[in-house]
Amino acid sequence: MTNDITSSTRHTPPIGRFQEIGGRRVFVHRSGSGGPAVVFLPGASAVGLDYFGVQQQVSQFTTAVVYDRGGTGYSDPLPLPRTAADVATELRELLRAQNITAPYVLAAHSLGGFYAHRFAQLYSQDVAGLVWLDALHRDWDDFMPPSASLAAAERMASDPEQLRQMRPALREMRAELLADYPEHIRQPLIDAKLSDEWMRVGITERAALTDLATELRAGPSIPDVPVVALTVVGNDPAQQAQSAQEMNHAKTKMDAALVSGVSQGEQRILSDTLHHRLCFDRPDAVVQAIRDVVDRAARP
Repeated sequence: MTNDITSSTRHTPPIGRFQEIGGRRVFVHRSGSGGPAVVFLPGASAVGLDYFGVQQQVSQFTTAVVYDRGGTGYSDPLPLPRTAADVATELRELLRAQNITAPYVLAAHSLGGFYAHRFAQLYSQDVAGLVWLDALHRDWDDFMPPSASLAAAERMASDPEQLRQMRPALREMRAELLADYPEHIRQPLIDAKLSDEWMRVGITERAALTDLATELRAGPSIPDVPVVALTVVGNDPAQQAQSAQEMNHAKTKMDAALVSGVSQGEQRILSDTLHHRLCFDRPDAVVQAIRDVVDRAARP
């Protein structure tokens, strides 16, 4: 399934710049200095600037990079969904074009976990460490109940009309999440995220979760680098209690299996936030996890 996402409305990023990759523009914003550089890989419906708050803190001790993969956010449109290999290759070209020296610490949230894993499969020598921010895993279906399978998530993806009806509530939620952002970043970002174009992109990116997992299962496990996995098990009032409990138990087991596969792996369980709120409610936990992986990766 491929949808050509195009729009006459092009949103202008309030900060950052565009890097030309393969004849199209990819949005990137970097701050800080030193290495290993930390690169944030957004989830579906998220964009690089959603991680601006934690990026600013990480930039106090190393180079921190946020970006929008092609076809999403402020980057130029592309047919979606894409393969994980296409996304990983694009990211490597972007980092090289920006003269950001490898190896990198990849901080992956949600869907970004698939792309971080593919990057590590293709360019293991370029990965210094991984920070799993409640991220998707190629073996998701092995742990989750059938009602929470990747195929079920694809079927449950919101339709555009439903999202349009939810727009006032979404605006209120995003305004609250971004309350501490500088106003010149906050308001344009909220407006862009509530546009038909960006909401449609978020739906389309969720249309190939099973294909992405299959692509990843054909390659190796993550490399033996320092890994910290933040597992979010907060109580979501939008979920039935039993369903939420099953999912949280499954996620805990899944991330435990992930970190047990490397020699420097650690799982940290957070019960006071939700999946989409992690970087806003618990920036302290996110930044600490990143700092710890950077420190461990820098050791000889």
